[in-house]
Amino acid sequence: MTEQAFNLPSAGPGTGKVWRVAVRPLSPLVVYAVAVALALVIAVRFFMSEGGPATILYAALVSLSIGALALLITRRLLVAALVVALQVLILSIASALKLKYVNMVLHAYDIAFYLTSPATLSFLWDSYRGLVLLASGALLLTGLVLALAWRLDPTRFVRRRTALAAFTLMMGTWGAAVLTGERRHSQFEYEGQYISSFYLSWSETIETLWRGQLIEAAPKGSAPLLRVDAQCEPQTKPPHIILIHQESVVPPGILPKLDYNRALDSFFRSDDGRSYTLRVETYGGNSTLTEFSVLTGLSTYAFGGMRQFVQHMMAGKIKDTLPQTLARCGYRNVLFYPMLKSFVYADKFFKGVGLDEIFDLKAQKATRVDERDGFYYANAMAEMAQHFATSKAPLFTFIETMATHWPYDIPFEPKLDVPGGAPGTHPEMHEYLRRLWLAHGDYEELRRELARRFPDEKFLIVRYGDHHPMATRMLLGFKEGTEAEDVLLDRDSLGFKTFYAINGVNTTPQSATLPQTLDAPYLGTVLLQAAGLPLSDAYKARAELMSACDGRWFDCQRKGAVLAFQRQLLDSGLITAR
Repeated sequence: MTEQAFNLPSAGPGTGKVWRVAVRPLSPLVVYAVAVALALVIAVRFFMSEGGPATILYAALVSLSIGALALLITRRLLVAALVVALQVLILSIASALKLKYVNMVLHAYDIAFYLTSPATLSFLWDSYRGLVLLASGALLLTGLVLALAWRLDPTRFVRRRTALAAFTLMMGTWGAAVLTGERRHSQFEYEGQYISSFYLSWSETIETLWRGQLIEAAPKGSAPLLRVDAQCEPQTKPPHIILIHQESVVPPGILPKLDYNRALDSFFRSDDGRSYTLRVETYGGNSTLTEFSVLTGLSTYAFGGMRQFVQHMMAGKIKDTLPQTLARCGYRNVLFYPMLKSFVYADKFFKGVGLDEIFDLKAQKATRVDERDGFYYANAMAEMAQHFATSKAPLFTFIETMATHWPYDIPFEPKLDVPGGAPGTHPEMHEYLRRLWLAHGDYEELRRELARRFPDEKFLIVRYGDHHPMATRMLLGFKEGTEAEDVLLDRDSLGFKTFYAINGVNTTPQSATLPQTLDAPYLGTVLLQAAGLPLSDAYKARAELMSACDGRWFDCQRKGAVLAFQRQLLDSGLITAR
């Protein structure tokens, strides 16, 4: 073995001299020992954090395939082993940091999303400059380590054999991918499985890049472009609109064999005396998906495997949203949000759809994230009083509640004696039913107070459940210990059915023929119709789809019509899906 030299600049400026630093290559035995040690560390890491046997095997085979490809290119074992080890380290740290700051772990599309968006890179630099500098330093250090390993590594593998090993490992990877089965629901929102999640996300990333856009759409369209008027002109003074996002609320009457006080059913009725079903696209969590569908009028399913990231990736890229439409009709838009507005980039998404005024946890002076519904209602009415005293503009108030959110092993307001479930009801469901009664009482108080405090103002109230509570999983055939991300359901499952209701205070909602079951993307259309507001071209098209598809969206029998509409939105510039 021969020594190799690095040429380094001399400390004396202007001398033109260099220092030569001799580097003696390692012995092959040391290289093999280091490679085995790194492999063992990675194996332990995968065993502890990559889930079940199938995902552990998949993560291991992908990592070995990457190592084999690096070995095929460099012929150096130490370099190949470090490529794998450093990649696992960097992906783990990057995922952990992204989960901390964005509540989402790393996805392969992040690479394309950030590197092809100057605006997003600028946002990262302005908001997370320290992390950007840290990442840049880490990449530079990685390059230096690999360069040093190149010099120190004496091994030279035969490429023909390495190519055969790489091919065999990649075939095994394909089989392991099949074994992993369907990806866990909401997987990218939870700690762990950072490596397998990132590897599995490459297939949908490649599909998205090949398609050229995030949203699925017809390849080409011949329909006229959708026009958005600068202003809409209601024929009569429109009502103030209150849209209430009822966290984790589902009518107990739809759940089989559940015994409860039936007086609770009135909570879910509209003014026409009927109870309506809303089909959402998430179970047990991930409220962001329902928020997205309701506010934008789009199904998250249209984004395929990227749907977990729609709020983040589509922020500011959708026009003619529900709040924007209301703003053109003269409404002032406000949001009462139970979390900090920095939660999962919420402020960026909400402002992008037209909710510029956000009263978050801090602005509302909340002492906890799960205040009683009445807390948020009182804050909203206080803002209404100020608004009505200074403005004649109609007001759109979007309120999100939290009292019915898990966990259900802790009594909420334990000193209050309210009905729960009948004897024998599971403790989680019993607690959930108690919280529903509290939400019911707070809502009735809201209606009474609106009528008492603002007798000259008209209010349209639209409420919806964003997803099932975790307390229903045992009634859907899952074990008590099943986590939300492991509840896998067909799209037409009972586990995706909640409710929507339309009520009026000092006014009667505009009558319309509504499907008994409505998919979440149509709720904004229903709200505009109930308020008697003019519909833009896009919302007229949604109303036609709602009728033609009997309230369904993504799995409408006339799927071609839905894809054609999404193409219209793209061609009209109402969506930028890249």
